Amino acid sequence: MHFYPHHIGDYRSHTAHLSNEEDLAYRRLLEMYYDTEQCIQDDIEWVARRLRVPCEAVGHVLRDFFQKTEVGWVHPRCEAEIAKYKGFAEAGKKGAQKRWHRDSPPIATLSPPQSGANAGLIPTKNQEPRTKNHSTPPKPPRGLERPEDVSDVVWDSFQKLRKAKKAPLTDTALQGIKREADKAGWPLEDALQECCVRGWQGFKAEWVQPRTQGKPQDDALVKIKEDAVLSRPMPDKVRSMLVNVVKRMP
Repeated sequence: MHFYPHHIGDYRSHTAHLSNEEDLAYRRLLEMYYDTEQCIQDDIEWVARRLRVPCEAVGHVLRDFFQKTEVGWVHPRCEAEIAKYKGFAEAGKKGAQKRWHRDSPPIATLSPPQSGANAGLIPTKNQEPRTKNHSTPPKPPRGLERPEDVSDVVWDSFQKLRKAKKAPLTDTALQGIKREADKAGWPLEDALQECCVRGWQGFKAEWVQPRTQGKPQDDALVKIKEDAVLSRPMPDKVRSMLVNVVKRMP
């Protein structure tokens, strides 16, 4: 992969705290990731030598922007872009193959010449009796289908994350994640994307703030509401009760 999108505003807002050496290390780490289409090896000294930047800067950037797994340092955004690129490439390859077979003339099957009693006979396909060895091989099992409410990029990234953690995604596991997402008030795609960002192979409602809860109010707004309650006029019923109490006082 020799091209990747670079959003200047997003990059600047996320990397404003980096030093010049750390910013250089981050850019070269991204280029290595996209160029090799693989995660960064868990050998900071080896990586720093090939990027020609100090080990300390590489270590700070990896711990800040990447996720350490058993196979190396993973960057969720890079994984999503690589998956999208491979999807486009595969679609283009299938389209080219389809056009090639459509434009190619059919290939005639030649049969060896026959002589004697068999001359002039048209050979058939069922020359030999079918046995168990000639039965059609079973089709390999299909992978878990992507839910309709989850995009291709998020789905591919989450499957790669599960594969990296050696936890194949099953229908039972996916249904469990969906139940926890519903409990937290999250769409399934948001829950899977949160797993990719945080390196979670699963999702629990108690790990996140439920979307149904409101945001805390500002202290100034709370004070204004309290003052408005105190400044309300006294009800007539309460006023009359206080007048009667005053009249009874000696």
